[in-house]
Amino acid sequence: MRLRVVTIAAGLAMFTGLASAADWPQWRGPERTGIGADSALLRSWPEGGPRLAWTFDAAGLGYSGPSVVGDRLYCAGSEADLDKEFVFCLDAASGKELWRTPIAKQSDDTRVLVQWGGGPRSSPTIGGDALYLLGVKGDLVCLEAATGKLRWQKNLVKDFGGKVMAQWGWCESPLIDGDRVICCPGGESGAVAALDKKTGDVIWRSKDLTDEASYASIVPATLAGIRQYVLKTKDHVAGVAADDGRLLWKEALAVNSIAVIPTPIVQGDCVFTTCGYRDRGGSCGLVKVSADNGKLQSTIEWKDANLFNHHGGVVLIDGYLYGHSDGDRRRDMKAGWVCVDFKTGKLAWSSDKLDKGSVSAAAGQLYCWGERSENVVLLDASPEGWKERGRFTPPKKSPRKKPQGGYWTHPVIANGKLFLRDQELLFCYDVSAARAEK
Repeated sequence: MRLRVVTIAAGLAMFTGLASAADWPQWRGPERTGIGADSALLRSWPEGGPRLAWTFDAAGLGYSGPSVVGDRLYCAGSEADLDKEFVFCLDAASGKELWRTPIAKQSDDTRVLVQWGGGPRSSPTIGGDALYLLGVKGDLVCLEAATGKLRWQKNLVKDFGGKVMAQWGWCESPLIDGDRVICCPGGESGAVAALDKKTGDVIWRSKDLTDEASYASIVPATLAGIRQYVLKTKDHVAGVAADDGRLLWKEALAVNSIAVIPTPIVQGDCVFTTCGYRDRGGSCGLVKVSADNGKLQSTIEWKDANLFNHHGGVVLIDGYLYGHSDGDRRRDMKAGWVCVDFKTGKLAWSSDKLDKGSVSAAAGQLYCWGERSENVVLLDASPEGWKERGRFTPPKKSPRKKPQGGYWTHPVIANGKLFLRDQELLFCYDVSAARAEK
């Protein structure tokens, strides 16, 4: 069936088809920090929000966020009956669909997933001329980015003996590092796997870290002089060596028995890690990694400041962490949006001016999306307080969103555009300062 594009605005500038510095090629942007590289953006929004460029209404079910490279947007969804997962590609300037590729049939044990919305949660990762995506049931695929043609496919359970911590399905977005795909199957054969990105064959497994996989994504880093991958499992935040997967350090911090979700944040030799579900062990804190006689050791610098993030993400800008915290009633910490000092964990401010939601950033500003209110808010990333620069709500609501679910896909800012997803609806807003001046 030929799918359609609606609400296309005229006059949107065309891209060249080449990658640019302002791309968003993977989960949480170019560096997996939740921060885009685009700088020529509107500093405030007019009443009603920035101009809606186009709306695409056939993204399917799911929470997969878009990845944008040059004039192409890539995302994933599922058919309405959750029978098939698929990856699709759009022209980022117009919203026109260019290709669509089925990747997996979801199994029959997805009743829990359906209750909360179902569909893929992983964002596509673009590496060179290929796209990599992980489906809900652990299907890891490599597609030709230009055409959507399947190059190879593996299953984290069947091929690698993987095990994820709970029943919500696989959510990790694979990492491309050089000639390798790095992912976290979890399980007794090794929590982390390095695969040949051309074939999907195993290069190494982290055999001395065998925790179950969580829902967080891996971050590449150099800590205490050693190149490594920082990850969250069901039981630990840890670092494994990039060359062979050996365990370098681990801490039982910011984990719980339900769902460990937020991606760690690395700066210098420190790792910030957080999760929700305080009643099931959830916490947050800062880990410092140092070298001692050639071996790495980790220490917890601070723990349990007011930044217990469920799944909306956290960003670090100029030494301060921003995101929504679930709070902790036992310690008189109220839920709300917070700004926390990265080095000390000290609370700079908190605000209840937006409901719980997700956050991304670009050009020193935060793009926040309330998961229940639908409000999209632009504010300055400032430790001096909540400085709002605009607010709007998308013009349509998905009738397919389950009551238990929310607006959980994180905002994406790329090449002067803001992308928001509400299940089958994908909205593109023009937030370019240069285009607004014309």
